[in-house]
Amino acid sequence: MSASKARITAIGSYVPERILTNNDLEKMVDTNDEWIVKRTGIKERRIASDKEFTSDLSYKAVLNLMERYDKTVDDVDLIIVCTMTPDYTTPSVASNLQAKLGIKNTGAIDLNAACAGFAYGLNVANGMITSGLNKKILVVGAETLSKITDFTDRTTCILFGDGAGALLVEYDENQPSFISSHIGSEGEGGQHLYCTNLATQMNNIDLLGNGCIVQNGREVYKWAIKTVTNGMKAVAEKGRINLDEIDWFVPHSANLRMLESICEKSNFPMEQTLYSLIHYGNTSAATIPLSLDIGVEEGKLKAGDYVLLYGFGGGLAHAGLLIKWTL
Repeated sequence: MSASKARITAIGSYVPERILTNNDLEKMVDTNDEWIVKRTGIKERRIASDKEFTSDLSYKAVLNLMERYDKTVDDVDLIIVCTMTPDYTTPSVASNLQAKLGIKNTGAIDLNAACAGFAYGLNVANGMITSGLNKKILVVGAETLSKITDFTDRTTCILFGDGAGALLVEYDENQPSFISSHIGSEGEGGQHLYCTNLATQMNNIDLLGNGCIVQNGREVYKWAIKTVTNGMKAVAEKGRINLDEIDWFVPHSANLRMLESICEKSNFPMEQTLYSLIHYGNTSAATIPLSLDIGVEEGKLKAGDYVLLYGFGGGLAHAGLLIKWTL
């Protein structure tokens, strides 16, 4: 078992008001509801307003956390925002969030591991607290992917949505949440899922440099099935637990068919898998906290449950961790 000294003490989430349904997309690109649901499982997604950005979603997710768990964040000593859609190149979303929350004495960093971001963020928070460098950390997964989505590309625009989720992680050596973890990256496959910025070439390949998300779905699908299945086993082995002892699997909500394939290959029950994609779509770093919060709201997650989180996506980066649910 892990020597962790960090405990998850609260959760919150927020999604924008605007709903973009599959029927709405039919009017924008050559697609239809049946085609989208059959291939992705997604029925609708939330879209931020023109003046609503990642820091705004993050702020509202933290307010939701504070209200539900009667928590204060004045003494938070580190903010980690996991995102690939920051408001600005600089300042960071975390610094903007610090200002919105009015926290006076805290560090603030953004972490970009795309769809694996939130799992990475929790790993970092656990490490910082267990090492003694921090006592109370906000970990936020937030995205406004609609702002970098090409709504003329029917292969990608049907997937992505906006949202945010937050966890509060605090020092507690008696009832820690964190048990084991496994992280990795295969940058050689980065050209299969990217969004251009300064450079338009990767691995000697010229990229489509339109500033929007570009994805080779077939290659990402193959990589994810293999990588996540192996990663789940690695996390369980490090935690000295069998997969059949795990109560809930919470993967990145990329595509329902992908999740079904991962569960089938790993022999893990789909009915014990939490996901957020049906009504929120693929929200990258926000999918895992949104899925966890759905589990809380529906009364599925119980204190003492073993939960395996696994994020995977752009990079191609991936990260998994085993936690004991403590709320």
